[in-house]
Amino acid sequence: MQHRARDQHLFSPGPKRILALDGGGIRGLLSLQILRRVEDILRERSGGDPGFRLADYFDLIGGTSTGAIIAAGLAIGMSVDELEALYRELGRDIFKGEILRLGLFRAKYPRKPLEQALDRAFGDMRIGDERIRTGLAVVLKRLDTRSPWVVHNNPRGRHYAERMEGTGLANRDFELRQVVRASTAAPHYFDPEKIAVAKSAQGGPTEGLFVDGGVSPHNNPALQLLMLAWLEGYGFSWPVGERQLLLLSVGTGDSQAVSEPGRLGRTPDVGLAFKSLTALMDDASALNETLLQWLSASPTARPIDREIGDLAGDFLGRSGPLLTYLRYNAWLDPEWIATHTTLELGERQLEALRSMDDPKGMDLLAEVGKAAARRVEGSDLPAEFDLPS
Repeated sequence: MQHRARDQHLFSPGPKRILALDGGGIRGLLSLQILRRVEDILRERSGGDPGFRLADYFDLIGGTSTGAIIAAGLAIGMSVDELEALYRELGRDIFKGEILRLGLFRAKYPRKPLEQALDRAFGDMRIGDERIRTGLAVVLKRLDTRSPWVVHNNPRGRHYAERMEGTGLANRDFELRQVVRASTAAPHYFDPEKIAVAKSAQGGPTEGLFVDGGVSPHNNPALQLLMLAWLEGYGFSWPVGERQLLLLSVGTGDSQAVSEPGRLGRTPDVGLAFKSLTALMDDASALNETLLQWLSASPTARPIDREIGDLAGDFLGRSGPLLTYLRYNAWLDPEWIATHTTLELGERQLEALRSMDDPKGMDLLAEVGKAAARRVEGSDLPAEFDLPS
């Protein structure tokens, strides 16, 4: 098939399609099973062409942390099978603990294996590279200014060609592998990434210190990508409407497991701090889902809680849906797994599933991801968003 170029995706008239990918470390392997099902459905709709890629369908693909790796891979035309092979390599080579690396006084994992894997995947590509076949957005967090950044390849974006009245470096010139590495630099797990972002008064580079985009409200980046599409400052200005904009969001597995209060109260302060950060990220993700279900028509809407339900028919402003929204995920809890799989897992295996850095859980993650993928129906994807023949 003939592949559309980036600017055709971004600026051609007609309905637009967004793919948003959560962070979650090695649990990105779960997301890939869901994406394979989506890829299979869309390939069949496109006539079964073996050369079909998700970059052919989606006009913007964005992600945070592990989702940034997948988003960048898909945007350059990698298949889901190719990305799964990359993830299994990452699991084997990156998440290897070392003596004296406990994540307390230095990062738990060395940076070199991850850098080498990203170098093999993305080489010398930059954000503005024509080899990136569709819109791409990567969420990261600039730690020194405490600000989330969304680095994207829209040439109409304010910072694509220059930043800060000519003193800043253009986003188009950022190395793709470095931006993705920054988005995956989860505190405790990996060292922060320094990126040259501007020129100093003396002419030398000024660097920003970046960490995982999950340390922001956008570990689930779906709402941020919707703002990217709609807010005028970003330069996309895409259409509004249930049959004009499709947003498909993929998670890395969540858990509703409840901690025993007495045991939690005996947790060391550093452990409580980590759990609190994780809980804050979960709260932000739930708020994203709530707002998106409130804005949209969503055949996959889930009950947010027992008070507001799934917001079916409860539209912002009572004016009807502003987009079509799909969310696919798995719940890494005994009840969900027992209902949707044939797996019988003990507490240790469940902990391995929920971990972001335990390669021993890769095969189980793949099985749970396949169960989540079976919930993806072709009818979820409205025909109005099919590619023209």
